[in-house]
Amino acid sequence: METRKLGNSDLMITRVGYGAWAIGGAGWEYAWGPQSDRDSVAAILKALELGVNWIDTAAVYGLGHSEEVVARALAEWTGPCPSLFTKCGLLSDQRGRVYRKLAADSVRRECEASLRRLCVERIDLYQVHWPPENDQELEEGWQALEELRKEGKVRWIGVSNFDAGQMERARAIAPVTSLQPPYSIIRRGIEQEMLPFCRQRDIGVIVYAPMASGLLTGAMTRERAQNLPDDDWRKRSPEFNEPNLSRNLAVAERLRAVGKRRGRSAGEVAVAWTLRHPSVTAAIVGARSAAQAEGVMRAAELHLSAEEIAEIEGA
Repeated sequence: METRKLGNSDLMITRVGYGAWAIGGAGWEYAWGPQSDRDSVAAILKALELGVNWIDTAAVYGLGHSEEVVARALAEWTGPCPSLFTKCGLLSDQRGRVYRKLAADSVRRECEASLRRLCVERIDLYQVHWPPENDQELEEGWQALEELRKEGKVRWIGVSNFDAGQMERARAIAPVTSLQPPYSIIRRGIEQEMLPFCRQRDIGVIVYAPMASGLLTGAMTRERAQNLPDDDWRKRSPEFNEPNLSRNLAVAERLRAVGKRRGRSAGEVAVAWTLRHPSVTAAIVGARSAAQAEGVMRAAELHLSAEEIAEIEGA
């Protein structure tokens, strides 16, 4: 697979990486419903077999379970070890509500716990998952990440879901290696400000939800959306309910039409559309089974023509 340098780091990453959100399983606020760990391990191994060289997870995914499943898969993997990216800053209270915290002692505890769960001595990219609820913790937390980097517990540090002002505040303390924002054909808000901002400052951009959390895979239907499990966060999402659902499924049909002519899935087309932008370093692509991984992890090989891009955007 083609690789690109991630921002100011020395990491050369494939343009598609494996996203481990959904494999965290059920039992927390932003779960995707029940998930088989055996299927998750098979999905990770298939992605690595196809050439993917990095995995993105987070401490909050399944309240640590996603990181444990990643470690289990890597224990079975016999090829080159992929780079491991994880995140801090999201915690869950006793009621299961996820909240944002970036106090220095909390960041350090999260990092130590992630190192244990992942069974590694160093994390390749450690990211702030969301800006903290207490805005004054931003500088404190970012300083804590920089100290972890200096100690060798993490190699590079980045942010997720930050705006330009928040990144400038972080950059005043230590360089920001990467930004992880949402980006898809139905969610294009980063194009006007954030992508040029990152390009000008040598900040890598790893986009998440390029397939809109399953909406643009071609497998989502109105009936399936209506019958999502109660513990699947998408059941509560406006994008999976009317009036947005019909619009989004129409976009998916455009993607399916383009993909059919190229022998590709709608999901691959959706991911390829995000990778067409010169400021996007790579995209996070989730898969809950080996078959799903087989169907989307080669998306970076698909280069869309100007006519195809216009057809997709016309939706």
